[in-house]
Amino acid sequence: MAHVDNLIERIPDPHLRAQIAEEVAKLVAHKDFGLVFQRHLPEDLEVPGTRPRRGNIVRLRTDAEKQNHVVLATKDGRATIIGVDATKQTIDGMEPATHAYDELVVVKDFSVPIYPGLAPLGEIARGGDKPTHIVIQGENYYALETLLYTHESQVDVVYIDPPYNTGTRDWIYNDRFVSPTDAYRHSKWLSFMERRLLHARRLLKPTGVIFVSIGHDERHRLRLLLDQVFGEHNFVSEISRRSGAGGRQNTYVKQTLDYVLVYRASDQTPGFLTPRDPAQLKQFKHEDDRGRYRTEPLYKATLESTGRWSRYWIECPDGTLAIPPGESFPPATASLSPVQSVSESDKIWRWSADRFIKNRDQDLVIFKKTKTSPLTTPSGARSEWNIYTKQHLVEDEAGVAPLDYWGDVPNTLATKHLLRLGIQFPYAKPVELVARLVEMTGKRDAVVLDYFGGSGTTTEAVIRLNAQDNGERQSILVTNNELSAAVAAQLRNDGVAPGDTAWQREGVFAKVTRPRLEAVLEGVEENVAFFELTYEDENLVALGRRFDAVAPLLWMKAGGVGPVVRRSGDALWALPTGAAYGVLFAPAQAKTFAELIAVHDREPRHIFVVTDSESEFQEAVAYLPPELRLETTRLYSDYLHSFEINGKG
Repeated sequence: MAHVDNLIERIPDPHLRAQIAEEVAKLVAHKDFGLVFQRHLPEDLEVPGTRPRRGNIVRLRTDAEKQNHVVLATKDGRATIIGVDATKQTIDGMEPATHAYDELVVVKDFSVPIYPGLAPLGEIARGGDKPTHIVIQGENYYALETLLYTHESQVDVVYIDPPYNTGTRDWIYNDRFVSPTDAYRHSKWLSFMERRLLHARRLLKPTGVIFVSIGHDERHRLRLLLDQVFGEHNFVSEISRRSGAGGRQNTYVKQTLDYVLVYRASDQTPGFLTPRDPAQLKQFKHEDDRGRYRTEPLYKATLESTGRWSRYWIECPDGTLAIPPGESFPPATASLSPVQSVSESDKIWRWSADRFIKNRDQDLVIFKKTKTSPLTTPSGARSEWNIYTKQHLVEDEAGVAPLDYWGDVPNTLATKHLLRLGIQFPYAKPVELVARLVEMTGKRDAVVLDYFGGSGTTTEAVIRLNAQDNGERQSILVTNNELSAAVAAQLRNDGVAPGDTAWQREGVFAKVTRPRLEAVLEGVEENVAFFELTYEDENLVALGRRFDAVAPLLWMKAGGVGPVVRRSGDALWALPTGAAYGVLFAPAQAKTFAELIAVHDREPRHIFVVTDSESEFQEAVAYLPPELRLETTRLYSDYLHSFEINGKG
């Protein structure tokens, strides 16, 4: 557009120039720049166990082709349905049929609000009052919407390892494996990623960071997409990683690398540091009154020298002068007057003359006699001296800036580790990779989210880091319970359908993620809670009849520490021992409830008040301690409103 703007400026008639500029501005406002792709909306999801209702879209559970039907009527546990022509998207010419509820599976459309809950699947509580790691089995887009209610702007680190879209049936879109011959394969993948990245952006703190693992196939497209979602100015780095020795088969070049794209949430995100390895620390073998240090030559032959002003004589302890080799020489005096290097053969010092004087006066320069000095005297002979600088180790520094190539964390580390645990899972990332990424952000109390959780690597990485440095990081892991294409086909041949127990136990959550984390947690002082994402009836939630399903969300919103608060019968409030939050079911009892808060065994982080009335809510809040008033939420209107708008974000 800069070229067009320049041409417009050359139009002599000011009125014509202004009119053309206005018309061009209109065109630009409606034109896509950057990454342009066909957005596929909406996605959908099969939800086994949900009761069909009139108007719902359903599929037959045994139908591998997944044809959609519309529910015309329901009665006595059976639904009358009619098929939707996949090409015309109408029911014209289709014949109705009646099926029992358990023969059908309801299809959720991503454009329609959902009202989620969490059903507990078990927990491991060995970490006392430490934050609980949360593992959610469910569709990750809906899980992200759920987390927008509990964790918006509260996540420090997002790490994801999404499907690489290699064309090998490695990911599912709309409950179908995407064919490598699908003309819209890349657009579907970008649509799939964009929806989830937009939610991830809202979940990150202003100081947060997102790491995305990706392969060759979509790396270039993903970077453009991340530029659009997070802003090109928030791109941090692209870390290349040696993923294997053999590499993917290629006619021309074997591919041994994959990548981690790094974006910050804003310019408030701090820099990264990675710990020095033992070999680096051994280099600091000298010590003075400032601490440990290593030495480095003041002259290095590899320094680019042409046009630089760092050639000057340095006086050695015996009064002789020394300079790096070259052709151009300043006057042979100890005045430290530099001369400009005119060719590559004119070598230079690492420091300017002014910096040398300053650091020499601070005792940061060392002279050593040697027979192999690279330095030259005024007569052209080899100097008897070499000159070194001190580089002190900052003991309280967390480490050094990480490099953008990592060759020591190949996927074989993950494969061998999982085999030791008795688990087979392809393409898992090494725990060491994720741990390093999380550790270099420097937050020992970070909330770390992975919504492509797979085998559970991120949770294990966080658990390892906590054990290593006594941190209190909390991981939130979202994984589905999908089956491989081969296993799904075999089960269908055996008469097993999605939702059946035999089907569910072959999924990745049941067969890989949960067993892995249970094995990792043996003897470890950490807490983990497993949940399944549920889809609740809006009316039942509003009536307060699904509190148990919503309760874990309130617990997560309050930090995920202590017990999940449950309601006992018709209790007027709930504030159990050890709880980090409380629920007031009867606003009229606010004064008594506030008195209980004052003597509670821990200071609550959050209060939830159940009422339909805004005025009643405000009256109840007035009784609460001032520090809790801003941390008080009205149920269930706040919950329902959140999920009415989240899908539109």
